[in-house]
Amino acid sequence: MLMRSDPFRDLDRLTQQIWGTQTRPAAMPLDAYRKGDHFVAEFDLPGIDEESIDITVEKNVLNVHAERPRTETENDNIEIISSERAYGSFSRQLFLGEALDCDHIEAEYANGVLRLRIPIAETAKPRKVQVISNGAKKKPAAISA
Repeated sequence: MLMRSDPFRDLDRLTQQIWGTQTRPAAMPLDAYRKGDHFVAEFDLPGIDEESIDITVEKNVLNVHAERPRTETENDNIEIISSERAYGSFSRQLFLGEALDCDHIEAEYANGVLRLRIPIAETAKPRKVQVISNGAKKKPAAISA
């Protein structure tokens, strides 16, 4: 049987929602990694309507905003027994390095995961430099990774 109210449990749940826990952070969870010539960021957004996702980039700051409204409202005359799912507005900011091409970001939302692919800027990729010695041109020096 579920208890109807426990003030200490309610306070604990409120602090977890505000500051999060190690297993359940308050903000939208994120995985970020580099795959080839792209930086990839994946956000967990289960139950979010695709239309509510808003992604903006200003200079090198990426903002992701999404909303999940409650399906039941206070006027539906319901009695909540347990409420552990997060509702409302979610937002996250990422500070992107100068090595990323913020003009060509691709976004895909599938199965509750928002995946952003950000290409590495051409100026940040390794390139060959030509060596000149005694006025004569030599082959470009190879760059090893």
